[in-house]
Amino acid sequence: MKLDKKRRLKYKTDYRNRIVLLKSKIPRLVIRKTNNYLILQLIESTNAQDKVTYSVNTKELLKHGWPEAKKGSLKSLPAAYLAGLLLGKKAKTIKKAVLDTGLIHSTKGSRIYAAVKGFSDSGIEINYSDEVIPSKERLEGKNTKVEDVFNKIKGAIK
Repeated sequence: MKLDKKRRLKYKTDYRNRIVLLKSKIPRLVIRKTNNYLILQLIESTNAQDKVTYSVNTKELLKHGWPEAKKGSLKSLPAAYLAGLLLGKKAKTIKKAVLDTGLIHSTKGSRIYAAVKGFSDSGIEINYSDEVIPSKERLEGKNTKVEDVFNKIKGAIK
């Protein structure tokens, strides 16, 4: 059987990685970056048909107290952490997940791993290395003056 390589040529799908993730039969935590937001989804697959079970966009943080004046920082590390925490709290029935970054390169201390740390802190098991997680100061936004907003929203989500 010849696979349609069109999605691979357009840098949209890594088929080898997808097959490995599908064989595990564990829900996938899919994280995608846009120019302004992060999109986090929990996806379950049956017979190679994906179904989004839970989804969070960092834009939802505006409803939880993120200030409109800081709307441009919804793709920051603190926003990624809070979005991961929010998704984990929404997905109470999920016990374990596996990370699916797609074609996004794995970079130590990135927004992807900030979201994974938030998701993990919500109580759902996901495998990651502590070496790739951003420092606590960066996660809480101490240098960006978002720390007070971060703590307020984190308290509201828990």
